[in-house]
Amino acid sequence: MTLRGVIGKKLAIACVLGALGTNASLATAAGEFNPADNADVRKMVDELTQQGYTRSTLNAIMAKASHQQSIINAMNRPAERHLRWDEYRNIFIQPKRARLGAEFIRTHREAMDKAEREYGVPPEIIAAIIGVETNYGGNKGSYRVLDALSTLAFDYPKRATFFRKELISYLQITLAQGLDPAEMKGSYAGAMGYPQFMPSSYQAYAVDFNGDGIKDLWDEPEDAIGSVGNYFAKHHWRKGAPIYVEANGPADKPDNIDFNNVRNGGLNTSIQALESAGVTAAGNLPSDAKVLPMALDFEDGHYRYVLGMHNFYVITRYNHSHMYGMAVATLAEQIKAALAQES
Repeated sequence: MTLRGVIGKKLAIACVLGALGTNASLATAAGEFNPADNADVRKMVDELTQQGYTRSTLNAIMAKASHQQSIINAMNRPAERHLRWDEYRNIFIQPKRARLGAEFIRTHREAMDKAEREYGVPPEIIAAIIGVETNYGGNKGSYRVLDALSTLAFDYPKRATFFRKELISYLQITLAQGLDPAEMKGSYAGAMGYPQFMPSSYQAYAVDFNGDGIKDLWDEPEDAIGSVGNYFAKHHWRKGAPIYVEANGPADKPDNIDFNNVRNGGLNTSIQALESAGVTAAGNLPSDAKVLPMALDFEDGHYRYVLGMHNFYVITRYNHSHMYGMAVATLAEQIKAALAQES
């Protein structure tokens, strides 16, 4: 059911919410997170009631919550082996995805142009984010968002605090917009809609870009386009500034440079330090510039050296991965080229 189809539904039918705070409770039928029987869920309901929400509505929602063991299994799955850049690139960077990105821009040209005017973010970047996240809306997730967030909020102690906050945000979103929380679908981690926003990001950055009174990231691509643009603007995207520059470097990656660090490093490596290690920018950069150095590895053992600039770092605020950032930047380049070929 689309978002439009659930507007106005009474919220006495609903969804999820966590369990005993441990993995000991592995029930799968709805009702295991009923506030009447679960102190942790009841505590959350108390918190929301103090914010002015109706307890009976919240209780009805929580009583229909369902634990999803497959989500716990996915979260506990051992990390995959390190993917080289060429492997990661091939997952997201294909001619078809670039063509679809160009088509997505053409289909929603008015919203794309509006987003560029208001936020300074070019259409190919917005399209690339949506293309990487959901293949332009083709794969927005199949889990009920409340099931996902509730399972992780109450049955996954390692991240319970984070996901409980996200669950509260999701309840606030659906209650404010008159949505049935049992209907909305997303990823197993609770990411939602075309751009896969977590609920807290939804609250902070989602916009009603088509002016219909609803911030709909599930079924209205215009709202998703505006929301991605707003996200980037709020993270200080610089209109017209470069994303990265190529660099030259030694066959062996220098040990004294902190490569690929988008979480804690950011733009903290000087051009002088890079040059001392044998890494030089292929283009002209100010001598006092700070960059995010990357060494992208390939099957044959060679590295491609790239220096991320401010706008690259902004992309990685969406997903804290240097390879994600390069995938978005590369796909955006290919989308722009595909648009140029077809114009």
